[in-house]
Amino acid sequence: MRKDKKIKKSKYNMFQNSWFMIKIAWKSKEKKVIILGLVSVILAVLLNLINLYITPTILSTVERHASVSQLIFTILTFVIGIMLVSALSTYVNTNNLFGKVTIRLEIINLLNKKAATTSYPNLDDDKFKNLLTKSMGYTDNNSSSTEAIWETLTMILTNILGFIIYVSLLTTIQPILIIVILLTTTISYFIGNYVNSYGYNHREEESEYYRRIRYISDCAKDLTFAKDIRIFGLCDWIEELYNKAMESYKAFHKKAESVYIWSRIADLVLTFIRNAIAYVYLIGLVINNKLDVASFLLFFSTVNGFSEWVLGILNGFNTLYKQSLDISIVRECIEFNEPFKFNNGEHILPEKNKKYEIKLENVSFCYPGEDKDTLTNINLTLKPGEKLAVVGLNGAGKTTLIKLICGFLDPTEGRVLLNGKDIKDYNRMEYYTMFSAVFQDFSLLAGTIAINVAQKETDINMELVKECIEKAGLTKKIQSLPNGYETYLNREVYDNAILLSGGETQRLMLARALYKDAPFIILDEPTAALDPIAESDIYQKYNEMTNEKSSVYISHRLASTRFCDRIILIDNGKIMEEGTHQQLLNLNGKYTKLYKTQSKYYEKGDEDNGEEEKF
Repeated sequence: MRKDKKIKKSKYNMFQNSWFMIKIAWKSKEKKVIILGLVSVILAVLLNLINLYITPTILSTVERHASVSQLIFTILTFVIGIMLVSALSTYVNTNNLFGKVTIRLEIINLLNKKAATTSYPNLDDDKFKNLLTKSMGYTDNNSSSTEAIWETLTMILTNILGFIIYVSLLTTIQPILIIVILLTTTISYFIGNYVNSYGYNHREEESEYYRRIRYISDCAKDLTFAKDIRIFGLCDWIEELYNKAMESYKAFHKKAESVYIWSRIADLVLTFIRNAIAYVYLIGLVINNKLDVASFLLFFSTVNGFSEWVLGILNGFNTLYKQSLDISIVRECIEFNEPFKFNNGEHILPEKNKKYEIKLENVSFCYPGEDKDTLTNINLTLKPGEKLAVVGLNGAGKTTLIKLICGFLDPTEGRVLLNGKDIKDYNRMEYYTMFSAVFQDFSLLAGTIAINVAQKETDINMELVKECIEKAGLTKKIQSLPNGYETYLNREVYDNAILLSGGETQRLMLARALYKDAPFIILDEPTAALDPIAESDIYQKYNEMTNEKSSVYISHRLASTRFCDRIILIDNGKIMEEGTHQQLLNLNGKYTKLYKTQSKYYEKGDEDNGEEEKF
């Protein structure tokens, strides 16, 4: 990290973050965490006072030559008091634990919801990705800041209450002791506060190291990489990358520890000075006969206890400050800016039998950090019920065009219109309901086949599920399974789950798209793993299944899209050719050249197993 880089300060202070946590507790119906926390404070101070007075009181009883029965009664009173308060304190703290966990889980839920619903461009934003990675680390266990803060707040309130009570006791002997203790501990606090800000100021650097380690670790465990790792002997290379990333991560923390240790040394010196002054003063009072034995024990314990209260307050705020830095990151992630409109957008939901048209007007798009537009001045209209094929070389901008149509991206120039209205004005989440889609990268839920088709666990229309499976050509496969449509997928969750082939999985995704029954159908090269004959069969079936729906198809194989009403060829980010399959062949342009190139491979048939050049 560059040393001259401007350090960003925390967006929220510790009082704002504490109030944020209180509001989360209130909204998640865990008010008992607040109430029981206050009860715990009172019990902790009460227990401390009992322990403070037990020895001086017993000693005073002995000095008065009280009877044995009075001495036993005094001892039993304190013992019973300690037992009752300790038992009640344990009960309160134990019952409060579950509420704290619930609040932390609520924050995890907010983070998951943010990750699942945030504007699509945020998913490519390094700042958001770093915030999300760090935030998950600050919520993943009981010692995480989002749960531990409750213990810190309880500790601070306990120490403040104890501080007030002990101040009233110390003012009866020498107020100057209070000033000495406050001065030394305050200096210690500000030193610690300054040093502890190091971690936050370098949080992005640490997050970058951690992300590298996490990525390499995930790749090593990912089944999709398993074949390549073995075939190409990548194990040693991955291990080398992991070790280098880990060494960088360790070096960062070693540097951080060298900063923290000076704070510990300063605290030790100041503690020695503080206690030495207080103890010398009290011993002087005893020597001059200004304190009796019982009072000496009381004030001696009070001075020591007062130091602990003051240290407890300052250490508590120090801890709260560090936890607040963590919670600030969590809040920054949850409240990360949304470029799209959601609840504040105009409502839109698909209506049966309504005609919808999507129009791109002078649309250009450039990815952040790039110098050249991926798409330039695109004018395109997808008419109601039209089947549109998009073809072109890899990197031509086909997938980017789909993302613009679906509303995953907003154009850097121009407009995308739905029935004449800019989609930026709509609730973007509701706009997504207008589409059924199968992309190159698809999600497979840990659930049954029926759940994966319906994308929900309840109120599943099984007749529609079966119909969609039939149209996708998977009925025979599912009927061969012992549990049929209730067969589980995803072995990472279910031990008895099955593993579908690539082609079978893509057919399942087609069935899912059909089940949604949205006005627009998007197929972004979903059949890349199928052979040409199987792909052609799927597309022909899909042509029948998407009757009267607007559809957009992207395929490497031009033969698969001949049934479309219109085909556009994208090259260098522009629409270069447009028309039906036959019209484009008659142009004898680039489309014709690509089609003829592929036809040569089709003619070889069994000679090369139907594989053609991808472009």
